[in-house]
Amino acid sequence: MLNNHQVKVYQRLGIAIDFGIKKKLPFYKDAKDLISIGPNIFGKEQYLSKKTAILWMQLVGSASKDNVSILSISGYRSFAYQEELINNKLKKGILIDDILKVNAPPGYSQHHAGIAIDIATIGTPPLTEIFETTAAFQWLETFASDFNFSMPYVKNNNYGFIYEPWHWSVNT
Repeated sequence: MLNNHQVKVYQRLGIAIDFGIKKKLPFYKDAKDLISIGPNIFGKEQYLSKKTAILWMQLVGSASKDNVSILSISGYRSFAYQEELINNKLKKGILIDDILKVNAPPGYSQHHAGIAIDIATIGTPPLTEIFETTAAFQWLETFASDFNFSMPYVKNNNYGFIYEPWHWSVNT
């Protein structure tokens, strides 16, 4: 599945070429049909695939009617951006095996396809397990499936990723 450029990226990052295959991860190509969903909690414009963006806007609107704050952290991320995220962590001295418990290798992130979004809520630090104690998380557990969203990285998931109660994606 990896092309020559991608193989070189994996070699540069120290990721085994067959990592995704061994972990039974689906390969995701970069989305082509991206549309803006507005700025994230840091003020940076975020994008999702058209289908996902429409469902996301409906989900956020419905949560708002229930007085629940649902905010975006990170939507679409390209192969190159995923490479940059991992490379920055390597520069900080984090071991690749530890990084790959938190970040999917380039090509295997749902964010590439524009179908995943990391979610925050007011008053809670982003990208922490504390999110599971919030009204936003409880609302998502109850209603996200109505909008075709689910949380793929549950506790002890088969992919070997950490538990990510903030990461939700559209079922494809």
